[in-house]
Amino acid sequence: MTTLDTDMAHFKTLSDIKVPRIFRAVFMIILFGIIATVIFMIYVPWVQTTGGRGVVTTLNPNERQQEINAAVGGRIEEWFVRDGSQVKQGDPIARIADIDPNLIQRLEAERAQVEIQLNAARNALSTAEIDLRRMRELFESGLAARRDYELAQINVEEMRGRVAEARANLTRTETTLSRQSEQLVVAPRDGFIQSVNAGDAATVISAGAVLATFVPETTERVIEIFVDGRDVGLIDPGDKARIQFEGWPVLQASGWPSVAVGTFGGIVTTVDQSAQPDGRFRVLITEDTSQENAWPGEQFARFGASVQAWVLLETVPVGYEIWRQLNNFPPENPQATARSGDPGGQAT
Repeated sequence: MTTLDTDMAHFKTLSDIKVPRIFRAVFMIILFGIIATVIFMIYVPWVQTTGGRGVVTTLNPNERQQEINAAVGGRIEEWFVRDGSQVKQGDPIARIADIDPNLIQRLEAERAQVEIQLNAARNALSTAEIDLRRMRELFESGLAARRDYELAQINVEEMRGRVAEARANLTRTETTLSRQSEQLVVAPRDGFIQSVNAGDAATVISAGAVLATFVPETTERVIEIFVDGRDVGLIDPGDKARIQFEGWPVLQASGWPSVAVGTFGGIVTTVDQSAQPDGRFRVLITEDTSQENAWPGEQFARFGASVQAWVLLETVPVGYEIWRQLNNFPPENPQATARSGDPGGQAT
């Protein structure tokens, strides 16, 4: 027996004390918990993300909200629509009448007069050209003086100038008449009238005044988000993204997109080269058609609705992501990782 056993033999009560089972159970639980945590942090992958908030918009500028302006000044004679009206391309929106009710008739009369002047100038030019040819023949035969021949040339040029002036007057008159005739404002595309901005009938407006706000029927929706300048260098066209639409129930785990509920897939198409006035960069995201769940219909994700998007970046261990977040380091740079040839490299 050793000295320790000999000494313990004198303390019968101490030697009879055993470790309680509850303590052993707690110790084993803590031990297994620590081992499981270490394994979890080393081997469980985490998808880094960066993103921001934005709205639903469209790539085609013709499909965005736009204003319908008056082509000519005058008085609003009649409205054909009201707020929320559905219209087709070419449907009338408003009729504008000129303040002078006889303006169109006077312009038509002026055009007829200018046409008569143009025909007269053309006839005079034809006569002057005939005289010029006759005078050239006489001059070449020695039967006419040079001065008479030169006067005939000058007369032809004057007639050509009158013809050009008459043509310009006719073009100007037809342009004015065409503008004044465009008094029926029509819808440029299929869509609906969001608001009527001008007054009621008999309201006098000027050319270019906003009559109504028109929202076309969007054919291709995209997501427009704004990201911080620190992370914009990590985003490239073709990157995958997850999108949360406003009012749509969602359970999002940014690091595990496969278990997210209520989010929808997207693909980055464009990253702006210059920042917005607030220092953020715009990123456009289109629908990922390879995903099973299509984007909600326009009834739920309408034009201008708010969204939250996460662009998926590199996959790293959970432990590294926790360490990065605690140190406030930026996410992994895929291009830098590819250049280094170390897919598991960490930022320092």
